[in-house]
Amino acid sequence: MYDLQTRQRALSLVDRGQSLSAVSKQTGISRAAIRSWQIRIDPLPRMRGRTTACPRCLPEPVAPADSASYAYLLGLYLGDGCISRHRHGGYYLRIACADAWPGLIDRCRTAITAVRPGNTVCLLQKQGCVMVTSYDRHWPCLFPQHGPGKKHDRPVGLEPWQQDIVDAHPWEFVRGLIHSDGCRVTNWTEKIIGGVRKRYEYPRYFFSNASRDILRLFTDALDSVGVEWKPGNQSRAVQNVSVAKRASVALMDTRIGPKY
Repeated sequence: MYDLQTRQRALSLVDRGQSLSAVSKQTGISRAAIRSWQIRIDPLPRMRGRTTACPRCLPEPVAPADSASYAYLLGLYLGDGCISRHRHGGYYLRIACADAWPGLIDRCRTAITAVRPGNTVCLLQKQGCVMVTSYDRHWPCLFPQHGPGKKHDRPVGLEPWQQDIVDAHPWEFVRGLIHSDGCRVTNWTEKIIGGVRKRYEYPRYFFSNASRDILRLFTDALDSVGVEWKPGNQSRAVQNVSVAKRASVALMDTRIGPKY
């Protein structure tokens, strides 16, 4: 079986205009294999050999052992994640991470490994982003928010055991949400003082999501850690949350910080 990097290199040659035959001769990979990768680049999952039991499928269900990593991964999933069923059984968890933030990609990969030790985590390059991907039969057990359609088209709430984790690790949950659908920006304005035009810069945080339920989960977590927030747009249904008060921004900088 060819690894993901080998598959990506072969397809990059095709993207540059080389024929399948030319790429096959250059790499030693069959044309049929390269052709199949144009349809599906990620390797088929291993169906056996999973050694880590699902904590939610035990006779007495428990929370994931690394609850802090789970809180962070939950935030990433609610923001930019999805779960899709594989045709041979099991599920893929995919988290979209922009190419601009390699530190986020690494942190997402680490969180998945912490939550499901032993799972393989693949990085699938898409236009402008990397899909951090992992196969497991139990992702819906760990993320019961999974369902048909888009998250903002269906109710999204936390199970009691998930809420307990968020209550215990609110900053990790907020960090996951900010790292997915949020950002830290620097705004500026100019004022004339004593006849001199001066420029003032001030940082603020934003979080945007089309799901009102996910927005509520975010603002509830902010309330729990003492961060003041307000709707980013007062003229329509709230889809944007702003943190602009100096003390709250300073608190967010201490515990969250910008993406990297």
